[in-house]
Amino acid sequence: MNLVDSLKKWFGYDSFRPGQKEIIATVLAKQDVIAMLPTGAGKSICYQLPALLNKGTTIIVSPLLSLMEDQVQQLKKNGIKKVVALNSFLSFAEKKHLIERLHDYKMIYLAPEMFQNKAIMNQLKQMKIDLFVIDEAHCISQWGHDFRPDYIRLQDVRKALHHPPTLAITATATKEIRNDIKELLALTDVVEHIHSVERGNIAFRLEKFLHTDDKLKRLLELVERLEGPGMIYFSSRLWTEKVSYLLKKQHQKVSHYHGGMSNEERLLIQQQFLNGQLSLICCTSAFGMGINKKDIRYIIHFHYPTELESYLQEIGRAGRDGKDSIAYLLASSEDHQLANNLITLEQLQPDQIEGIIKSVAKLETLSQEHWLNILATYECSETSGKILLYHFETYRFLIEGKVQKMPLNSLKEEIVRIFDSRQNVRKKKLNTFELWMNTQNCRRKEMLAFFDEFKEKSIDYCCDRCGFEQEHYFLKEQSLPQEEPFKWEKELAQKLLQVGL
Repeated sequence: MNLVDSLKKWFGYDSFRPGQKEIIATVLAKQDVIAMLPTGAGKSICYQLPALLNKGTTIIVSPLLSLMEDQVQQLKKNGIKKVVALNSFLSFAEKKHLIERLHDYKMIYLAPEMFQNKAIMNQLKQMKIDLFVIDEAHCISQWGHDFRPDYIRLQDVRKALHHPPTLAITATATKEIRNDIKELLALTDVVEHIHSVERGNIAFRLEKFLHTDDKLKRLLELVERLEGPGMIYFSSRLWTEKVSYLLKKQHQKVSHYHGGMSNEERLLIQQQFLNGQLSLICCTSAFGMGINKKDIRYIIHFHYPTELESYLQEIGRAGRDGKDSIAYLLASSEDHQLANNLITLEQLQPDQIEGIIKSVAKLETLSQEHWLNILATYECSETSGKILLYHFETYRFLIEGKVQKMPLNSLKEEIVRIFDSRQNVRKKKLNTFELWMNTQNCRRKEMLAFFDEFKEKSIDYCCDRCGFEQEHYFLKEQSLPQEEPFKWEKELAQKLLQVGL
């Protein structure tokens, strides 16, 4: 059976999308691969099909629980039963049961932190691993837009599993990030399949406002007029809740979604959105990565992200069915400070770093409870805490949770340097994004240039600099409500009063 026949048998498709077949052929030849395909180009097929054709087991490392659950359910719907996801959705008893039977599965989805579980690693070491997949591979680079410290440990995992053939795949990675992926995974003889980030069916439109109130008024107007489904991105959890509340008053089928909600709540909202029970999500960047909803017609950024890669990743949720879609970026004068604050929030000051190091040095063993208390004492974010832990292990201040004696001042100086470098890079990326926002040139051309690409052809619905009719994306028939118009200013004031703002 050839590859096209296998694709038809397992997934029902008559042909491959651009780039898929070449990646799959290289993977099946047991070579290490770095692959970059644009959002919505079918990255999952590039490892799911080889997993079914290989005799052994495929491990898929995935950063988001929602992505795992979605893909596992899709595979089971296709009749592929020997697939499992190990993550924090499972109870202790469920996890124990699955770990004991890992050898029964062809595809095992794992959150990166799960490799710290010795029982899982002991089982995996006894299995024939034919393919090791790292999805959203840009997460391994500390200069990337979605750095996950647990990803850096994957080099050690590969080594422990005797270096199985590896596929590192992503939708957005500059040349520098791809070099990081190679180095941090120790991929010495690697084949690269790099495809354009271009999504020609998504139009870009930037609108600027003096005040946030004006921007909010425009947002509510757009949601009334645009053909859905849609997604609205915010930088704060509170804003997702506030605007979701206002949109419900406009009779929208909407919910909010952010990282502060329980796993169960988030999974329910995701399923409601996928099934069409919700047509609009007000979310932070916690939502969207890997979500397989093909008919999203618009993305609105109420707050802008801190870098161009993040923006491209987030607008890439739209138009995965190939139909025309639009990405609005609504910007006001207050937004720069908000974006800058997000970067500063992750930056640890030298006195914080010194205090954390000294607190750890007093212990013999660093337990999870001790660590969380130390982070709370020094007001350290979860991401910064993970970065610290990784470097404590790198500099052998921590070895398997045991605290080692060493010169604390030199360790502090190294950690301060690392955090300063990370902040400088992130501020440069924010500056690059804001330059893109203020360009007088074609936005698509400038975005492609950032990824060392060229705009090859003109597009009818390109960007606000090139000009296009927004009405193309509006509802074709709009029935106006007969009731009294919704007074959003009054409702918002009442909502803010309720939460004490």
